[in-house]
Amino acid sequence: MKSDRPRAILALEDGKIFPGWSWGAPGERCGEVVFNTSMTGYQEVLTDPSYKGQIVTMTYPLIGNYGVNPEDFESTQPWVEGFVVKENSLFPSNWRSQGSLSDFLKRYGIIGIEGVDTRALTKHIRTAGAMQGILSTEDLNPESLVTKARNSPPMVGSDWVQAVTCSQAYEWGQKEVMGTGTGLWEWARGQGVPPSLEKKYKVVALDFGIKHNIIRHLTSRGCQVLVVPAKTAAEKILSLDPHGIFLSNGPGDPAALTYAIENIRYLLGKKPIFGICLGHQLLGLAMGGRTYKLKFGHRGANQPVKNLLNGKIEITTQNHGFCVDRDTLPAGQVEITHINLNDQSLEGMRHRSLPVFSVQYHPEASAGPHDAAYLFDEFISLMEKYS
Repeated sequence: MKSDRPRAILALEDGKIFPGWSWGAPGERCGEVVFNTSMTGYQEVLTDPSYKGQIVTMTYPLIGNYGVNPEDFESTQPWVEGFVVKENSLFPSNWRSQGSLSDFLKRYGIIGIEGVDTRALTKHIRTAGAMQGILSTEDLNPESLVTKARNSPPMVGSDWVQAVTCSQAYEWGQKEVMGTGTGLWEWARGQGVPPSLEKKYKVVALDFGIKHNIIRHLTSRGCQVLVVPAKTAAEKILSLDPHGIFLSNGPGDPAALTYAIENIRYLLGKKPIFGICLGHQLLGLAMGGRTYKLKFGHRGANQPVKNLLNGKIEITTQNHGFCVDRDTLPAGQVEITHINLNDQSLEGMRHRSLPVFSVQYHPEASAGPHDAAYLFDEFISLMEKYS
């Protein structure tokens, strides 16, 4: 009976309380409370480093029904501060499943709460905005928890990248992810990404919290990918003589990463550059723009984006709480290429004279639709042109 199970409470800084039942690991963690509208892909969400510092609510009511497996990791571990669901599936069933989501959370020390009215929570965040919260199985005093949530560090001004970036540079290899060998490679091929045995292009990827499927897309297109820590100096990057530079996704407030902004500004025009998500925001700051915090962000696998270059609509995977202010970019230098059809926010841009472009969303789409995979081909074309 659920009445016999340990209780848990999610408390928001504005005083809203959401009681439920503990699943996963016990404990207490603070974070920005956000929601994700994906129906599937919960394992990819959990292991996306961009969620560091956040308590994630899944709007789909039943989570965990297909279990977990070692092939669907987007990094080496889950990064969320907490996981909120309406109902956790007790009996996962899928031919790829190698364990339950509940055991997965326990193994990695991730606190979960179920039995929450996730629809009410999502509607509240949409109205009031994403805010700090606390998830606890230890302190069940609502007043105490609200005080802790209010005293937790806000997302604005936070550099979470240093918690997720690699400690030293490494070259991506076929057998480096979760010890699964060619299983991951075959899985990537199954997504329609043809393998390329010849590594024609050297790409240096700045790791602000990079997702594995980004690197799979690059390697499958003939790229030798060298992943380097977020604070790697621009001079060091150029000394590696890459054909192109990739700016990855990642967590936190882009304006707090002054070291990355300065490095990217130095790199402009020296090599082809492609940025995704946080990399896009940092590129916008480096080119003279400003960023702002969205009310509740874009998180899910169903965000409509219009490509202004060809008029086509792309359904995209997204995960971001900050955005580049399109009106602050130097119009004579930067061209807007993509916009979000829900709120008209900036989703893509390119420099008018330099081999530099970026998108706010996730063309690697793990999990999600593959409408935007062509952007990796555009990066290859830029490197071919400028090599």
